[in-house]
Amino acid sequence: MEVRCASNPKDVKHYTTDRLREEFHISKLFTKDNIRMVYSHIDRIITAGVMPVFQTLKLEAGKELAAEYFLERREMGCINVGGKGVITVDGTEYEMNPRDGIYIGMGNKEVTFKSMDENDPAKFYVSSCPAHASYPIVKIDITKAKKVPCGSVEECNKRVINQYIHPEVMKSCQLAMGLTQLETGSNWNTMPCHTHDRRMEVYLYLDMDENDVVFHMMGEPQETRHIIMHNEEAVISPSWSIHSGVGTKNYSFIWAMCGENQEFTDMDHIETRDLK
Repeated sequence: MEVRCASNPKDVKHYTTDRLREEFHISKLFTKDNIRMVYSHIDRIITAGVMPVFQTLKLEAGKELAAEYFLERREMGCINVGGKGVITVDGTEYEMNPRDGIYIGMGNKEVTFKSMDENDPAKFYVSSCPAHASYPIVKIDITKAKKVPCGSVEECNKRVINQYIHPEVMKSCQLAMGLTQLETGSNWNTMPCHTHDRRMEVYLYLDMDENDVVFHMMGEPQETRHIIMHNEEAVISPSWSIHSGVGTKNYSFIWAMCGENQEFTDMDHIETRDLK
């Protein structure tokens, strides 16, 4: 498990491109028969990529959590961005088709992952944060996610937000998670932009061709920076930072949030003309 410290915005505005990527960018999330984890001290979120091919992989706590098992004091969400797979939680199997999601609450002891076809392996994208209460396991496929259309063709940001782990879909402690899909001809996400001091966020960018990128915008509204994102790469967004992106074509992204609350109306909106 890789551990990353929190960053002060006064320092971040002096970072080079390499330093920005070192602090916030997460690459190589999905590697064969491996669980790659990044633990951020920003709200103590863990971002993980799980790619079982020939093996069944077990989620372990590791010394970084000082826990007997991974979900002893945590909850987690997972969305499958690869082929068909199975997640087993304390002996109960959950089939995970492409774009299926699942919420697993605090106190579940054994979580394992496997693929149904080694030639088309599952890729389980996991977000986990601390929890103070335990809630039931909920399987959410993309058809059960709440769909929120937004944006417009004129503003190049027409998209559908699929809310998987969300107060209007199911109950969780801190975690919120979903998948946003941009329509053909649209390439902006979260613009006009906002911050939310009460929650941090992690984005995983998806559905991009090899030669396509997203310019992920971050930083304070008056001190913006960008990070180049390729397919299946993630980026950590502190609560003080904007988090918008523009791609060379349309794409999708998974967002995961945790922090003070789950009230989505508490965003601090920023007028585009005020960005620098």
